[in-house]
Amino acid sequence: MALRQIVKEGDSILRKKCRPVTEYNQKLWDLLDDMKETLKDSRGLGLAAPQVGILKRIVIIDMGDGPIEMINPEIVERKGEQECMEGCLSIPGQWGILNRPEYVRVRYRDRNGDLYEIEGEGLFASCASHETDHLEGVLYIDKVIRMVDPSELEPADDEADGK
Repeated sequence: MALRQIVKEGDSILRKKCRPVTEYNQKLWDLLDDMKETLKDSRGLGLAAPQVGILKRIVIIDMGDGPIEMINPEIVERKGEQECMEGCLSIPGQWGILNRPEYVRVRYRDRNGDLYEIEGEGLFASCASHETDHLEGVLYIDKVIRMVDPSELEPADDEADGK
């Protein structure tokens, strides 16, 4: 496993649509392991493959209960709306308020190609929406209602890291 460098805003790769994963092999497994290590090191909640320079439809989400690897994720159901404050590992030091679904159901494949669905609300719904947006070349700043002045933020704790 290796730490990957996180691509920052301004790099054109963050604005490109990702290709589906079609091969489930050691190369994919190595990328997934590297992404998990990179996410853990960054103290974020989620990481999408384009954020490490790879235009593949891969997302890792870890909200504290262990990482969830999602290959070719697709949000198949959305309900409600919530106002969220989000940050992004590719846009360090900035936060914004935006609207996200309150609930999502996501269909995805695991590292072996097996099909799964996961559902969640609140922070999970926000995080899944944020990360799948990355796969379409969309950043949270494209949907932001307003940016948050850093003076409005409380001191960071373990759950106040970017997605």
